[in-house]
Amino acid sequence: MSTALVTGATAGIGREFAVQLAAQGEDLVVVARDTARLETLAAELTAAHGVAVEVLSADLSDRDQLERVAERLRDEARPVDLLVNNAGYGLGSPFVDTDVADEERLLDVLVRAVLVLSHAAARSMTARGHGRIINVSSVAGHLTSGTYAAAKAWVTTFTESIAAQLAPQGVGATALLPGFVRTEFHERAGIDKGERSGPFWLDATDLVRDALADSERGRVVSVPSPQYKALVAALRHLPRGLLRNPRVTALRRKRP
Repeated sequence: MSTALVTGATAGIGREFAVQLAAQGEDLVVVARDTARLETLAAELTAAHGVAVEVLSADLSDRDQLERVAERLRDEARPVDLLVNNAGYGLGSPFVDTDVADEERLLDVLVRAVLVLSHAAARSMTARGHGRIINVSSVAGHLTSGTYAAAKAWVTTFTESIAAQLAPQGVGATALLPGFVRTEFHERAGIDKGERSGPFWLDATDLVRDALADSERGRVVSVPSPQYKALVAALRHLPRGLLRNPRVTALRRKRP
């Protein structure tokens, strides 16, 4: 039986990864800050699917706590076969109105944690000759809408880079590029997205199912749904000047 480690596992896309992997019979290591929510999730998945679920509470913006997760990935006595780097969040205010410490914490979670955990997993996986990494990026990485978009652009490029390096050693890496997904993400960031209906709002269930299938097929970039595939193709060819236009990049923001 194989084991998957999922960060940001208590809500949204991360929780859906944990649910679907458990339903496939995967043992799990679930990582998030909230120990109580992790333990509740672990109990639910074990009861529903009979899998072993290890709880590992950690704030990935804290370097010592991040290192504990990395050490778990390096543990050859308990190998992890699939790493899902999903943990992340957004900031609901413009760059100049945000404290720089908050911007730095965002980068620690969205960039540094992905780097450190991918490195730990890749070394262990290449030594065994198999394994997979899924890094949750975003369609926003093709835009110019602040630190979040810049970080996600890095995640996509980074994943494409390591995928080329790791493939000859039997290890796959996939960047998942969601768009709008019906989760807690926007509420937590204080971003008003209205009724969250229409063709560009996706369900996490479908998103994760397709992402896992793409990863298993060895796809390096996974873009969910025909509408987002078309959007990403268009964004790749639009002039950068147009993408820098505030009317294109501005988010409708509303403080809770």
